[in-house]
Amino acid sequence: MPELPEVEVVRAGLAPAMSGSVVRAVSVFDERALTRHLPGSADFAARLEGATVDAVVRRGKFLWMPLVGGSSAVVGHLGMSGQLLLRAPDAAPERHERVRLFIEHPRHGELAVVFADQRTFGSLAIDQLVPTPDARPAGYGSDAALIPTQVAHIARDPLDPAFDDDLFRAALRRRSSAIKRVLLDQNLISGVGNIYADESLWAARIHPETLASALSTVAVRRLLVEVRAVLQKALAEGGTSFDAQYVNVNGEAGYFAHSLNAYGQTGKPCARCGGEIRRDAFMNRSSHYCPRCQRRR
Repeated sequence: MPELPEVEVVRAGLAPAMSGSVVRAVSVFDERALTRHLPGSADFAARLEGATVDAVVRRGKFLWMPLVGGSSAVVGHLGMSGQLLLRAPDAAPERHERVRLFIEHPRHGELAVVFADQRTFGSLAIDQLVPTPDARPAGYGSDAALIPTQVAHIARDPLDPAFDDDLFRAALRRRSSAIKRVLLDQNLISGVGNIYADESLWAARIHPETLASALSTVAVRRLLVEVRAVLQKALAEGGTSFDAQYVNVNGEAGYFAHSLNAYGQTGKPCARCGGEIRRDAFMNRSSHYCPRCQRRR
């Protein structure tokens, strides 16, 4: 599943083209892409056509585009294989294309925003905006303290200026589950998935099965430093792409896969100590770590 870096790459690519643009027409080719929009495709198109997009905002793995003059936004989640691509209005259909928005920008002219999704776990929806509980900006890309109801339960991500390190540490004290499970809990810290959890724990020298409540304050601070460093490095390299599904708005893959130290490195020597990277089953996924320098205490 695309994680924070991959989704932020998409957001940054969409923002210049969509902010201030008017949606001229909407074509829905597959209703499954609107599973989160319960009224259906006709309502989706009717509410969106003629609307002006104010910004493109992200929290964790969610994107949303507030509409000018109203209290609603288009919410997007990429699921396992979703893509949001910028194309010419008359461009040939993309493989697995589900929805196409025809937009007109005052400077960039006419464009098409294509939502393609091979596995159909991603979705688009129009949702109401509600105030954030702390009155801080809801996500990256806008100063508005308004968040879609479908995203309101998602925690702030570690790159968000409003993320509270002390609250995170306090929450860990109450968790008796493994630290990796906690890092994947989007209600506590968002944007981190399997890849970046493994990479952050490797960088912080923490075994993925270490109990969250057992981590010292120093260890938690070190972990947050490494989480942020890993996410920022992945952002600089365009995210991680293994199968050309996680791409930017131009269809280009990121290259952070070449910088991975733990994830997907099973059997290879640890870049830090030379020990063999191990892969263990974890929550229908896998954990990758070095048993030598990520000792379970």
